[in-house]
Amino acid sequence: MPTITELRVNGNKVPLNTDAERSLLEVLREDLDLTGTKYGCGAGDCSACTVLVDGTPTRSCITSVGSVASKEITTIEALAKNGTLHPVQEAFLKENAFQCGYCIPGMIMGLVGLLDKKPVPTDAEILSRMDRHLCRCCGYPSIVKAIRRAAAQARS
Repeated sequence: MPTITELRVNGNKVPLNTDAERSLLEVLREDLDLTGTKYGCGAGDCSACTVLVDGTPTRSCITSVGSVASKEITTIEALAKNGTLHPVQEAFLKENAFQCGYCIPGMIMGLVGLLDKKPVPTDAEILSRMDRHLCRCCGYPSIVKAIRRAAAQARS
C-alpha cells in the first residue's frame, strides 16, 4: 500500500505517515485533530465534510488522502485571521444562520470556494452551489440570508 508522508494543510506542510487510501476527512479529524470538518453521511451526499482543495470545495469523506497529497487543503480552522472572522463566517453569525451548527462549517467552506472563484455570483448560482449542502435542522431561511449577506459583502 502506498503511504503519504506529508500534506499541505492550512498553509503548512504537515508530516504524516498514513495509507494513501484513507479518506481525507479521517486524516484531518483523527491524525491532525482538525475537527471543524464534520462527518455527516460518509457518502458525499450531505457536504458537511466540505474543505477546499486548491480552492475548490471538496467533500473530504469521499476523497482519498493520496489523491490530494500534492495539493493545498484548507479547512474551516484557517478562515479566521488574527482573531478576525472571515466575512462569510461573520455573515453566518450576523444572520444567526445555524441551529445545531453541525452542517455550517461545510456550508461556509462551500460558499468561500464559490466567492473565491466568482466574487459576484447571482442568486441562482449561490443557491445552485449551496443546494449540495444538507441541513437537518432545516434552518435554510437564515442560511440563505447569510449567504446573500456574504455575497453582497463580496460584491462591495
